[in-house]
Amino acid sequence: MEQRLQKILSEAGVCSRRKAEEYLLAGRVSVNGNVAALGDKADPDRDRVAVDGRPLSPGAERTYLMLHKPRGYVTTLSDEKGRKTVAQLVADCPARVWPVGRLDMDSEGLLLLTDDGELTHLLTHPSHEVEKEYRVHVAGDVAAALPMLRRPIRSDGEVLTADRVEQIGPGVLTVVIHQGKNRQVRRMCAAAGLSVRRLIRVREGELVLGELKPGAWRALSREEIALLRQA
Repeated sequence: MEQRLQKILSEAGVCSRRKAEEYLLAGRVSVNGNVAALGDKADPDRDRVAVDGRPLSPGAERTYLMLHKPRGYVTTLSDEKGRKTVAQLVADCPARVWPVGRLDMDSEGLLLLTDDGELTHLLTHPSHEVEKEYRVHVAGDVAAALPMLRRPIRSDGEVLTADRVEQIGPGVLTVVIHQGKNRQVRRMCAAAGLSVRRLIRVREGELVLGELKPGAWRALSREEIALLRQA
């Protein structure tokens, strides 16, 4: 079935749809040996689509992983400072995958990795508002902080909001957000007078971390992939 070339490049993991438009305008994309233009379509199972002369794999199967990211790893494929990366944890995966979103180096928990550019865009674009749930171990006056955390908080010129904040144990909170601002949960806790001792992402959309051990990864099931696409 014919699709717009931006969609084909995105789903092949080459780049985002917006970046694909730039590639097309620059004449870097060809279909069956002919330079393609913005707005052109192709059938990825029939046509030879290439970027800079390198063909895409027609009808390639995509890879979807869930990783339990431990502390001390940066959410990148490489790091100029020589720090440990999540790419090292999935080095035995035969496909080249990248992280969907981020977890800062001191945070842990559920991290998705894939080579599906379309799904990456779906899950990371703010308009899709994918829920993320965190278990947060804190120090400080939780009773005083809870009313603050349940209201919008201004931090560094941004308004940060949580969808739900509940105390589930002594010094332990459940925080659900969909904004996905940089270090959002930590910034909100700091503004409410709490110090974060441990932060674990336990859910993204309908996917839960479950019993996956720190540093381990597993492939997503077809049912889980379908749930992500509905996010």
